[in-house]
Amino acid sequence: MSDHQARERDFKPAARRRARRFVLQGLYEHVLTGHSAVDIEARCRATNDLRRTDADYMHELLSGVVRERVVLETDVEPLLDRPWSQLTPVEHAALLIGCYELRFRLDVPREVVISEVVDLTVYFGTSDGHRYVNAILDRLARQLRPHEGRNG
Repeated sequence: MSDHQARERDFKPAARRRARRFVLQGLYEHVLTGHSAVDIEARCRATNDLRRTDADYMHELLSGVVRERVVLETDVEPLLDRPWSQLTPVEHAALLIGCYELRFRLDVPREVVISEVVDLTVYFGTSDGHRYVNAILDRLARQLRPHEGRNG
């Protein structure tokens, strides 16, 4: 493996992590305001340095979650113990990201999806929001990817 390939491989997880972070922030706005994915992404690109971000993944997640929001919320809703309106916008956005990746990005292992989304919720959410998001996504992963097993 060349040095370039090694750097690219090592860079990818961090670049995807940054993409998810921007998507969470964008979905926070979408949940609160209903602004379109196109407008949110344009604002994000204009106000942030995306050189170390997987911008293609950011685009896919943001546009995909907004486009598939009804499907994603339908997947998650039976697992909730309260209405969507009682979740914080961070929890709502995090669950949408997690559900999208579990449903549509089968190349990303379920444990990676859950870990990344929970980390975002720890950083941006309330003190116990990450526990709730973790529990919901763990149950959802067992439903959407029963073949994948607990550790990958």
